[in-house]
Amino acid sequence: MKVTICIGSACHLKGSREIIKEMQDLVAANGVKDKVDLNGAFCSGNCVKEGVCVTVDGTLFSLKPDECKDFFNKEILGRL
Repeated sequence: MKVTICIGSACHLKGSREIIKEMQDLVAANGVKDKVDLNGAFCSGNCVKEGVCVTVDGTLFSLKPDECKDFFNKEILGRL
């Protein structure tokens, strides 16, 4: 599964660094490093969204740092 987190300036200001760290920790804690490919990308083109642009296998989501754990459980673990 490919997970891409936008690290462009707008998403950086919205908390992309915190989301990346949390996702790395969750992937490691759940033992899914071999199933989840975490990537960064510059500008996903949805800067008007409230949260950080995160794509999971091509599906775009807008994610705030405080939603990361629930998102991971639902959209990542829930798809594995």
